[in-house]
Amino acid sequence: MALLLSLLTVLVVLSCSLSGSVGCVLPQNHILLSNDSLVLLSQMQRISTWSCPNDTVDFRFPRGIINGIQVQEAQAISVLQGMLQHILDLLLTDHASSAWNTTLLNQLRMVLYQQLKNLEPCLMQEMKEQGTTLSSQGPTRAVERYFWGMFPYLKKKKYSDCAWEFVRVAIMRSLSSVITLQERLSDMD
Repeated sequence: MALLLSLLTVLVVLSCSLSGSVGCVLPQNHILLSNDSLVLLSQMQRISTWSCPNDTVDFRFPRGIINGIQVQEAQAISVLQGMLQHILDLLLTDHASSAWNTTLLNQLRMVLYQQLKNLEPCLMQEMKEQGTTLSSQGPTRAVERYFWGMFPYLKKKKYSDCAWEFVRVAIMRSLSSVITLQERLSDMD
């Protein structure tokens, strides 16, 4: 696995250096990293949501933001960065470490961190061109509300394995949307 991570790092460095400053070009492996995240999250499943009927929750992912054609490139980059950051924030809590296999959790954290690092040049470029108001716009705020709704839920459920399982499923759904958004960004370029 260390070899795979090293190879991914080399690919990121090479693809970042090959990307010019004309528009924002995400590294080619960015979607692959999202797919790796989905695989890791799938491997992290410890219980089935079917065994947790009292913990059922719908966090109401703002799917219209991802599927809507109204999101401009600058907003899309900001939304993508926000989604990845919020997922990482959830996974960096102390309670997350006790809920899942630490090795898989750390691998997932590293993949998300790498994706965030990959997005930095794009986000900085878009903020320079569009101004610093990107993070306060509607789509970004909707994503923020979605993820921040998970923290009170986990606390209310006392960070139970069932609660974490519903959060894991919600993260997987949002990561699927991240892939859709990344593909849209690639098509914009």
